[in-house]
Amino acid sequence: MRIGVVGGGSWGTALAQLLAGKGFSVKLWVFESHLVDEINTKRENILYLPGVPLSSRIEATNRMEEVSEGVDILINVVPTQHIRSVWARVADRVPKVPLVSASKGIEVSTLKTADRIFEDLMGEEVRQRWACLSGPSFAKEVAQGLPTAVTIAAWDDRLAQDVAQVFMTSRFRVYTHDDVVGVELGGALKNVIAIAAGICEGMGLGHNARAALITRGLAEMSRLGVVMGARPLTFLGLSGMGDLVLTCTGDLSRNKTVGFRIGKGEKPQNIMKGMSMVAEGVPTAAAVVSLADKLGVEMPISIEVYRILYEDKDPAEALGGLMERAPRPEFYWIQK
Repeated sequence: MRIGVVGGGSWGTALAQLLAGKGFSVKLWVFESHLVDEINTKRENILYLPGVPLSSRIEATNRMEEVSEGVDILINVVPTQHIRSVWARVADRVPKVPLVSASKGIEVSTLKTADRIFEDLMGEEVRQRWACLSGPSFAKEVAQGLPTAVTIAAWDDRLAQDVAQVFMTSRFRVYTHDDVVGVELGGALKNVIAIAAGICEGMGLGHNARAALITRGLAEMSRLGVVMGARPLTFLGLSGMGDLVLTCTGDLSRNKTVGFRIGKGEKPQNIMKGMSMVAEGVPTAAAVVSLADKLGVEMPISIEVYRILYEDKDPAEALGGLMERAPRPEFYWIQK
């Protein structure tokens, strides 16, 4: 099997390594020209996944045409805000093969998740071969072969099962799902809550606060998801609660790290300038606030994260605003 992976960051490289380990031939599109040479000669992605020896079955390139032609399956791992510009180059020439997205975010300019962006680029027919991969999966641990479980969602159940088999190994377990909307949103929204969790830790607010934040964050994710057509049970699964717990507690989480540094007193804009990898929760926070306002969904944690990131609000003031809100039934949004 020949596989094209578009996106040479840590997650794209880890998935390329996983698939190459199964004996597949993998072409990996990488934006940085110097990184292409390093991967092909030194067999290491020094910038995004240092210390992980890469399979000789991985061939890196910065030409989209080389990755998208002559493959049996395509995998998108481009940061969500750049999907449209990267894939527009080859949208009219992409072969009719399964297209799997492993990106987690919401496009700020359109408020669309990856599946809708690809529909814009390739037409509604792409739904027939579309799947998304999500769940608690740090790239470094996947590349190291540590046990991981994720979910593949597709509109077509047969496609989901076929794609799951492509990724499945003895250390990488894949479940299937048919709630594409819920799985996409779970992967995107948890990044915003992870920033809040990092802020809590940076401020030294304790374990009680983090547990409450994760739980109430899940409620926010579910509220927005249901209004957008997702099923509430999806958010209790791997792409919801599973990924939320990982990114809110794991030290490898870029979003949590951003929040932690904010909680320690650093300014968000200074943090972002010094990061080589994308923290998807930062742009997604802006998209979530727009969606919440447009759809009339109450999302107090996400809104406070947005105000901290974009309006220079003091985290202590944001905490006070959340804690001093009027009491109400825990599941008021379901009881309506």
